[in-house]
Amino acid sequence: MNSQKKNRFKTALTVTAAGALLATSVVAAQSAKPAAAASAKTKNVILFVGDGMGTAARNAIRLATVGENGKLAMDDMPYAGLVHTSSTVPVTDSAASATAYASGVKTYNGAIGMDANKKSVKTIAEYAKDAGMSTGVVTTSQITDATGAAFGAHVEDRSKQSDIALQLLTKSKVDVLLGGGEDFWYPAGEAGKFPDAPAEDPSEKSKGSQGNLVTKAKQLGYNYVSTKDGLKQAKNGKLLGLFANEEMFQQNEEGKGDIYNPVVSLPEMTQKAIDTLSANKKGFFLMVEEEGTDEFAHRNNAKMTIKSGQALDASVQVAKDFAKKNPDTLVLVLADHETGGLSIEAVDAEDETGDGISKEDGPFAIANSKQSFVVDWTTSGHTAVDIPVTAMGKNAQLFTGVFENTAVFEKMMQAYGFKAKK
Repeated sequence: MNSQKKNRFKTALTVTAAGALLATSVVAAQSAKPAAAASAKTKNVILFVGDGMGTAARNAIRLATVGENGKLAMDDMPYAGLVHTSSTVPVTDSAASATAYASGVKTYNGAIGMDANKKSVKTIAEYAKDAGMSTGVVTTSQITDATGAAFGAHVEDRSKQSDIALQLLTKSKVDVLLGGGEDFWYPAGEAGKFPDAPAEDPSEKSKGSQGNLVTKAKQLGYNYVSTKDGLKQAKNGKLLGLFANEEMFQQNEEGKGDIYNPVVSLPEMTQKAIDTLSANKKGFFLMVEEEGTDEFAHRNNAKMTIKSGQALDASVQVAKDFAKKNPDTLVLVLADHETGGLSIEAVDAEDETGDGISKEDGPFAIANSKQSFVVDWTTSGHTAVDIPVTAMGKNAQLFTGVFENTAVFEKMMQAYGFKAKK
């Protein structure tokens, strides 16, 4: 296929996917109460962020997992919408996007819990805390990386990860913190449970700037765990789990040391977080992030992008099971932005495949069929395309239509019945 035809084919695929999603939104909106009106207050909100996971990535995960006629847990929801992802520039990073979701403001790339004028903005988790609810952050990235950080910290630069850790403990006082990033909780030269300079990545080592924050957490009443068994045995209450030096995987090109095998799986962390937070009768807010869908897409590694997406979907099922038993719960699945300009194409030996890491990946088998597909890439960075949001549970009807990323915060606030302070 020549490049002109190929571009037309890609455009058609994109338009078709977007049109189908919009059609779903329209149908959902017609069968729901008016989207402007929340029903009785939501008690629990579980927000899933598949970092970098655009519509095409969701489709690749779906095809590889359940096939053309199957439904992922994240797609088998009654309501859907499309989210514009820009920050103060068209292409956002995770920090600005998460700040939009957490606090309802457009800000500059790199900002955590700050508006464009570098003024702190209150987060949905902090509003929940003020209402007597419990809060949690779960991620396969560093707990202090951009997405998790934006729900409980306020710094001008996302790189200040030890400052972020300290704020999560002492300012926003997030009850459950589970993920990677141990290196930022210990000062240089003081290794934690995970040794410095591991063979899979010798660059990983303790680099904290705020002293021993694990000791600090224990002093503040957190139960600290670093293993799967430790997490299982942890009792209800404040919980800190650090399960890797940095991310809970190794993000490399396909076949070059790429590893996705977390010490504790995202579904297991999600289940523990829900079990712990739901002990609070006033309700909770929980943000769960899969980072692999972004990091592997940055490496144009479709195999691991799909694998990490499957872990996210299994985690969504955990939350859906809880929501079915607790109908005052709202479950949302979205992304912060799209990464890689990923597209799904037919297996075609005559199709051009790009250069370097941008070459086509695959073929990948389509589940429950004899067919296959390949994944192609247009960039190793972020793109400005809209991303889908799917929703179920109490006040899920609020999340239909096409809206700005800042509206996610506004709609969650509306679902809870919270009033934003100016």
